[in-house]
Amino acid sequence: MTTRLGLGLPQMRQYDLGKDVPDVARAAERTGYESLWVFERALFPEPATQGLYGIEGLPWPDEYRSVAEPLVTLTLAAAATERAELGSSVLVAPLHVPFQLARTLATLDAASGGRVVAGFGTGWSHDEYAASGRPFAERGRALDELIEVCRAVWGPDPVVYEGDVTRIASAVVGPKPARPIPILLAAGSGRARRRLVDHADGWLPNGIGAETVAGQLRRLQDLAAERGRTEPIRTVLRVNTRYRASGRGGTDRRPFHGSVDQIVEDLAAHAGIGLDEILIDLQGSARDAGELKDLAAEVYEKARAAGV
Repeated sequence: MTTRLGLGLPQMRQYDLGKDVPDVARAAERTGYESLWVFERALFPEPATQGLYGIEGLPWPDEYRSVAEPLVTLTLAAAATERAELGSSVLVAPLHVPFQLARTLATLDAASGGRVVAGFGTGWSHDEYAASGRPFAERGRALDELIEVCRAVWGPDPVVYEGDVTRIASAVVGPKPARPIPILLAAGSGRARRRLVDHADGWLPNGIGAETVAGQLRRLQDLAAERGRTEPIRTVLRVNTRYRASGRGGTDRRPFHGSVDQIVEDLAAHAGIGLDEILIDLQGSARDAGELKDLAAEVYEKARAAGV
């Protein structure tokens, strides 16, 4: 079975958002990409108060200095396309007001003809939590409530919900999504994996090496069997590339860092795990939208030629 391929939309500061997001989205759909994706980075602390991903001493990449709001970006892409799914990998869910986010996603799904994929995570940046007014220590419970609110708001009226933050006594809430919006989660810890197995439709791993991802997938499948889950778990792998025309040598080359041929080699290795879909984010390496479109087309064509 062929692995579905998705493309990360341009959100960084080298792009003209109003022009480039629709342009890249249309080009990606014409090329054959089956989905279009955004990520969330709300701010760039300066000086840094913690390392990237919370890892001490790891610098934040310069391209994170300006990242466009993800749902505005997806809306621009939705208006310019007809078939491609519209996904987030990921929205840092606790930064958002649950009721408002549920309504926004429902409206976007209704407007796009049922193409939204809601990918959520808890994030790691203390500064983003401080800016949003939400306590970092309660991020897991905040994600639990967000999932519950989404299911309630997207379901039949009257909507009734009582949570820590959200209280809906009894209300009609519309528009409804065109179809049930799949919820996918980034899940690294044991508690996060249990949340995924019990309450979500799919998993959003990162492309950190085929063997590592395969091991994570086996643990997730084992947990699903243990907890009696019978529905399949949809898998969408995010790969953050670092493109170099000349490639990268040596045996210590990181996955998806190098030439197009090296990126495709890594795509093939990860596709062999049996993942449903791979999201390829090339935007950080491109100078502008023209280069991003050319790079995306070359990666797509060589990946399909390689059997991905």
